[in-house]
Amino acid sequence: MNIRKILFGVAGAALLAAAPGLSAQAAGGGHGPERMEWSFAGPFGMYDQAQLQRGFKVFKEVCSSCHSADFLAFRNLAQPGGPGFTEDQAKQIASEYQVQDGPDDAGDMFERPARLSDHWPAPFPNEQAARASNGGALPPDLSVIAKARSYHVGFPGFITDAFIQYQEHGVDYIHALLTGYEDAPEGVTVQPGLHYNLYFAGNQIAMPAPLSDELVEYTDGSPMTVEQYSQDVSAFLMWVAEPHLETRKRIGFQVMIFLIVLAGLLYFTKKKIWKNVAH
Repeated sequence: MNIRKILFGVAGAALLAAAPGLSAQAAGGGHGPERMEWSFAGPFGMYDQAQLQRGFKVFKEVCSSCHSADFLAFRNLAQPGGPGFTEDQAKQIASEYQVQDGPDDAGDMFERPARLSDHWPAPFPNEQAARASNGGALPPDLSVIAKARSYHVGFPGFITDAFIQYQEHGVDYIHALLTGYEDAPEGVTVQPGLHYNLYFAGNQIAMPAPLSDELVEYTDGSPMTVEQYSQDVSAFLMWVAEPHLETRKRIGFQVMIFLIVLAGLLYFTKKKIWKNVAH
């Protein structure tokens, strides 16, 4: 029995040690994304507020020109656990956008500056307009993209991920996609209007490379490179998809402590009640 326990323990330790280097395959084909080290990973992970602010800047200046974020409200930018904007800063950001409202007293719709209660305005009025502006392709909404996207992890990856609570497959995939544009290898023909991407399913994607070095100005001294931009905007999209991540982890930890204490109290209560009962 002791030998069996030792063997299981060694096997488990080997699986956990191998987890970061496990091979993965993007959904539908393509190369597997590299696993990144995110500040919000793990049971005690938290968002990097400075990174979220940089990611928001990339999203605002680059991504939002084609992609919507229907579940993101301007008030969310000032809520705890997010980018850390003040309410006045969030109001200023909202005021830069016009949203449709109405009808007014005359029954007409009108445009007004956005308020904190408004959601992020979509770049196109409808799906048909979005497709017409993007060669027939529909840019996906980015509200929950970091939770909706994933990639296949073979054995024993899916087992070790459960043990280490790895939940960052989607954000890994977004980062890989944004940095995966390159020239098609010899012998591969890219269809007209598409672009070669190492990590996209089928390796041909309608979206051209959205990022380039020096594209977005950072004022905090962070590198203005495609790699840094992709990490920052991926982290921001993770927050958009799960804005209450820190609260969820904190409550989960508190619940686990409570259950451990409760289990201990129940155990000693049982010992106290039954200690004089004859076996």
